[in-house]
Amino acid sequence: MKNIAVLGSTGSIGTQALDIIRNNVELFSVKTMSAHSNIDLFEKQIIEFQPELAVLTDEVAAAKLRARYSGKTKILGGLSGLLAAATHNTVDTVLTAMVGFAGLRPTIAAIEAKKNIALANKETLVAAGRIVTVAARNNNVSIVPVDSEHSAIFQSLNGENRSQIKRLIVTASGGPFFGMSATELQEVTLERALKHPNWVMGAKITIDSATLANKGLEVIEARWLFDVPLDRVDVVVHRQSIIHSMVEFVDNSIIAQMGLPDMRLPIQYAFTFPDRSKAHYPATDLLTLNGLTFERPDMDNFRCLKLAYQAGTAGGVAPCVFNAANEIAVAAFVNKRIRFIDIPAVIEQTLANIAIADDDELDVIFAADAQARQFAEKYITENDGD
Repeated sequence: MKNIAVLGSTGSIGTQALDIIRNNVELFSVKTMSAHSNIDLFEKQIIEFQPELAVLTDEVAAAKLRARYSGKTKILGGLSGLLAAATHNTVDTVLTAMVGFAGLRPTIAAIEAKKNIALANKETLVAAGRIVTVAARNNNVSIVPVDSEHSAIFQSLNGENRSQIKRLIVTASGGPFFGMSATELQEVTLERALKHPNWVMGAKITIDSATLANKGLEVIEARWLFDVPLDRVDVVVHRQSIIHSMVEFVDNSIIAQMGLPDMRLPIQYAFTFPDRSKAHYPATDLLTLNGLTFERPDMDNFRCLKLAYQAGTAGGVAPCVFNAANEIAVAAFVNKRIRFIDIPAVIEQTLANIAIADDDELDVIFAADAQARQFAEKYITENDGD
C-alpha cells in the first residue's frame, strides 16, 4: 500500500490521479491533498477519499471550507498548510500536480522530508533543476516523471546503461495550429487555442502546447531528469500522440513507449513503479492506427521552443526567467490582454532584460522569478493596445 499526497487534486492531473486511486484502493491510499480555491469539488474529494489533512492554498477559501465541513479531515490553508501536506508523516509518495512555479516549494519540502516524488509539475525542474536533483540525490529520494513524454523516456531507459544514450527524442503533437504561417497565427483566438487535437488538459498547459512553450519546458526538464546535455535532447512533431517519446542509443537503436493519449497511464506507472498494475483505461488497438508520422518542429513561427533552448543553453536562472515570463504571458493571453503571437515576444524581452545569475541557491531562483514576472507584467502593460 502506497500512501499518497495529491497536491493539485482539483486540476486535470489531480482528478485523473484520484481516478487511478479510486480504481486501485488495494494499492493506494490518499493521506493528504491540496487545491487552490475550488471549494465544491475539493469538499467532494475529501468526503470520498477521507484524507487525514486537506489544504486550500487560498486562505479565504480554506476558511469557508472549515466553516461548512464537519468531517474528520483536518482543513488547513495557505503555504504553511501546503508544506504540511507535502511533508505529512504518513505520506510516502507526493504527486506534485500543481500548475507552475508554485510547485517548487512543496516539492523541495517533500524531498527534504524524504518523500518520493511523482512529478507532474515540470516548472519545478525548469526553474531549479540543479537544486532539486541534488536534493533528491542527497536525500535518497526517487523522482518518477508523470508527464507522458518523460514517463516514456523513463520507461524506455529501464534496464539500459544511461552512459550509452545518444539522444533523447521528445515527441510533440504540434498543437492545434501546426503548419500555420505567421500571418495565420495573428488571427488565433483564445477559444481556438484551448482546443487541443489529442489531449484533454488544463488551460495553462493547453495554451503552452499551442505555442510549443510546453515542449520547451519539457526539453529543459528532460535535461535534468535524465542528466543529458541539452544539445542531445531533440523534439519531433508526432501528430498522432501515440509514441510518447523515444531514446536513441549509441548503436542507433531507438526504444519508444507507445499508448493512447491518456494521462492515467503515466500517472499509474509513477504510482506503481517499479511494478505495473492492471489498467482501467482503454488499450491501444494497433490495427486501428492509420500511420505514425514525424516532422521537424517549426521554431521560426513557434518561437517559444527556440527561446526555451536558448534559455536552457544560457543556464543559470535563464530557464526560471523563461518560465516566469511565459506564465505571465499566458495569463495575459487568457485574460485577452495580448494576442497569441505576443507570448514569445514577452518571453524574449524578459530574457533580454533580466540578469542571468547562477542557479545554486533557492533565494536566487525566487528573486529571478519575481524580477521576471515584474518585468513581463510591465512590458505587457506598456504595450497594451499595440
